[in-house]
Amino acid sequence: MLAASIIAAASARAATSTIGRTWPIAEPDALAEIEARTAKLPPDMRERFGPRSSWSAMKAASLAPATRNQTRSVVPFYTLDTDIRLPTGDLLYPKGYSFNPLEYVKLPQRLVVVHPRDLGWALKTARLTDFILLAAGGAHDDDAITLSERTGRAIYILEPRIKERLGLTVAPVIITQVGTRLELTEVRLESTARGAPNISQPVRRPAP
Repeated sequence: MLAASIIAAASARAATSTIGRTWPIAEPDALAEIEARTAKLPPDMRERFGPRSSWSAMKAASLAPATRNQTRSVVPFYTLDTDIRLPTGDLLYPKGYSFNPLEYVKLPQRLVVVHPRDLGWALKTARLTDFILLAAGGAHDDDAITLSERTGRAIYILEPRIKERLGLTVAPVIITQVGTRLELTEVRLESTARGAPNISQPVRRPAP
């Protein structure tokens, strides 16, 4: 017990000892700065940003409606717009070098791209691991955030750069990696096949 007491006392002294020179902290407290700036913000930021429909970050890329069922393949080659050099300065890959990223990575899920009016079909078609992306819809269509909240399913927008990189032209389209290429399955939907569910409540689907 005596030995334990000595060790405990020594540990306590070590924990509070000062070793070497010390200086006061000159930098302001980051948390205090954040709290001070937050206190100056209006209580409701929505008035400043306006409706989501006007947010540039919510603008999806547009796609034409699919007019036929077809499957085509795309190789998403990427071309470097600058030289890639090693820390030593030696050139590794020159500007203009093209390569296929799918030779090095694996897309872990499918991408299901639809217009908002076809979301019901997408919810019934997509697997739990698939990503659902919305192409641009009508002026009165709900945004991706609102639809995510209503359906209980993460829904994203189709960004223009993704549209360009994947060679998308129409929707609905299901994108799957097959080896070192992308397989694009374009689906023509009749109005009766859209299957829009009641999205006032979260949609629940059985696991595949």
